Amino acid sequence: MDKAIHVLIVDDEPDFLEPLAFWLSSRGYTVSKAPDGEQAIKRVAVDCPDIVFLDVNMPGIDGIETLRRLRETNPTLPVLIVTAAYQDEKKFEQARTLGIAGFIPKGSSLPELAKILEVTLRAHSRLKSQSE
Repeated sequence: MDKAIHVLIVDDEPDFLEPLAFWLSSRGYTVSKAPDGEQAIKRVAVDCPDIVFLDVNMPGIDGIETLRRLRETNPTLPVLIVTAAYQDEKKFEQARTLGIAGFIPKGSSLPELAKILEVTLRAHSRLKSQSE
């Protein structure tokens, strides 16, 4: 890799956030962490990542509102929604409407997460190069 891919992980659960951040770092990614939506919005404004892992259920502003605010300033940033809660169809529909790269179940293995991340980054870079 010429320049390390910058991943922002937004999650209020350290038991999910820390191992994922460590694992991605060990694979050569540059990783930033945010424990809530407010911090995520600030981080993206200061140093925009290449992709965001965004939890849906967080205290303060939830993942959907965070995504809505991110879209106001960055409509093309790839965002993967990470969640353990699948029962709220309304939230999933809102996320789709706001433009997400996909959903990741919280129980996914690290290799599964890496595969989804790599596919999303490849697809996004192809879309980006077609629009230039």
